[in-house]
Amino acid sequence: MAKKTETTNRAATKRGGRRKEEVPPKSRGLPAGRLASTKPPTAIRTLAQQIEQDGGSVLAAYRDPLGGNWQLLAGLPIDLVEATPFQRDISDAHVKRLAGAIDKLDRYLDPVIAVRTDSKTYWTPNGHHRLAAARRLGARSIVALVVPEQEVAYRILVLNTEKAHNLRERALEVVRMAQGLAELDPRPEREFGIEFEEPALLTLGLCYQERGRFAGGAYHPVVKRVDRFLASQLPRALETRRERAGKLLGLDEAVNQAVTDLKSRGFKSPYLKAFVVARINPLRFKRGAKADFDQTIDKMLKAAVRFDAEKVKTDQIAGAGGPPEE
Repeated sequence: MAKKTETTNRAATKRGGRRKEEVPPKSRGLPAGRLASTKPPTAIRTLAQQIEQDGGSVLAAYRDPLGGNWQLLAGLPIDLVEATPFQRDISDAHVKRLAGAIDKLDRYLDPVIAVRTDSKTYWTPNGHHRLAAARRLGARSIVALVVPEQEVAYRILVLNTEKAHNLRERALEVVRMAQGLAELDPRPEREFGIEFEEPALLTLGLCYQERGRFAGGAYHPVVKRVDRFLASQLPRALETRRERAGKLLGLDEAVNQAVTDLKSRGFKSPYLKAFVVARINPLRFKRGAKADFDQTIDKMLKAAVRFDAEKVKTDQIAGAGGPPEE
C-alpha cells in the first residue's frame, strides 16, 4: 500500500507540478477570545460614528478570524443600502425563491457585506438578491458586515458566491466595474488584476454590451489565450478594448454566416458555432504558444470568410464539442 501511495504522489506531482502543502490545523489567524479583545482603530471608530449618524446601529466591532482585519456588524436603514452599480442584472425568480425561504423561516440570517460611500449610502458587492428579497418582504432595515476599505466594493467576483455567475454575467460586471473605475481611479489597467480577474472578461464584456446575444462562450478559450492586462491607464485601455471588441464582433458576423451556410446544408447541432470557431482557430494545435490578439483575430476572420461549408462532413460535426450557441 505504501508503494502504491508513493507512486500516486509522484504521478500527481508530475501532472500538476509541486504538490501543494497542506495547512497545519489551527495554525492561522486569531483565537476566538482575541477577535474583539483590543480597542478598535480610529478608522473603525469613525465609521461606527458615521453609521449611527446615518440612522443605523453598530452591533459589534471585531476582527475577522483569518486576516485580523477590523469590521463592524451593523443594522442599516434599508433605504441607504444599494447594490454596486456594476453588478449583474437581478434575477426576479431568484429573489422570489429567496424571499419565500426567508419568510418561511421568519428570520434573516445572512448579513450582506457593505461599504459606506462618500454620498452616505452603503454599497453591497454581494448582497443584491438578499437586499431585494428583504425589500420585497417589507423590511425596514438590514444587517450588514460593514468594512472600512472602499476597495472591497470592487472585489465583486471574489465575494459574490450567492448565485453562480455565467460568462456573460461575469464579463458584464467586470466591464461595468472598469468603466466606473476609469472615472475614479485611472491607474494602469494591469494594476486591477484582482478586481477584473482576467483580461478576456473586459473585451468580452464590451461585446456583450454591444450585442446582448453575443456567443462569448465560443470565443472565450481563444481570447483568454491571447488577451493580456494592458499597461496603459484605464481610460485609454478601455479604448483599446473597444477596438478589440469591434474586431471580435466582426469575426462573429463572419462565423454566423458560416453557421448559416452549414444549416442550409442540413446540419443541425447546438455546437455549430463552436465547430466553426475551432476550425478557424490558428492556436488549436499550438498548446502553450504565445500569440498576439490582433494577429490571431485577423487570421480567424480571414479563415471564417474563406470557410467552405461544402467541405464539411457529417461525422466531423458529430464529433464536435464545446459550448453550445448562446
